[in-house]
Amino acid sequence: MENKILIVEDDQKIARIVELQLQHSGYKVEKAFDGETAFQKIKTASYDLVLLDIMIPKINGLELCRKIRTFSQVPIIMLTAKDDVTDKIIGLDFGANDYVTKPFDMEELLARVRVQLRATVKEEDHPQIKIEDLEICLSTYEVSRGGKPINLTKREFDLLVFLAENRGIVLSREKILEKVWGYDYFGNDNVLDVYIKYIRDKIDKPFHIKLIETVRGVGYVIR
Repeated sequence: MENKILIVEDDQKIARIVELQLQHSGYKVEKAFDGETAFQKIKTASYDLVLLDIMIPKINGLELCRKIRTFSQVPIIMLTAKDDVTDKIIGLDFGANDYVTKPFDMEELLARVRVQLRATVKEEDHPQIKIEDLEICLSTYEVSRGGKPINLTKREFDLLVFLAENRGIVLSREKILEKVWGYDYFGNDNVLDVYIKYIRDKIDKPFHIKLIETVRGVGYVIR
């Protein structure tokens, strides 16, 4: 599948040159010549990377970067004629992934684009489940809430993942035991209550929003 890149640049000549180079390298390209147009495009379409000039009309690049980061983690490479350390720091603080100063070498720009797209693919190799501020990485067995790492045992992790994968579905005690403990489990089903308490103490108790709910007479659910 072709990667889709949005160029946000008010200098139409520069935008066209970059567009041709990207297309020649096999990327699908769209352009926007002001911040408002770019913002609407990013809100309504999916892009794999954004090349964003700072000095653009209507919404400047720094503010646009900040607004994008309120709803998207699409990689952003800032393009600007300003070779000012302060601008670079602000751009990175606002959520930019990289920064290229004009005039730039096209081969360097293409290399930076490849780096950001590879990084995105690498992240996709580690599938995650996100519920509110809870994040579960399925391949690394890492769990965090509100950015704070949470240490779970293997059994606690498997139980949490099963509940999270069935978000909004009330799971019976029997179904949970069958899936997490195995078909041949014949122990006391009170073990489930014990492990639910362990997990709640780690992911619910320290935070304001309770995720795991008890459905009396049935089982448990993550809403």
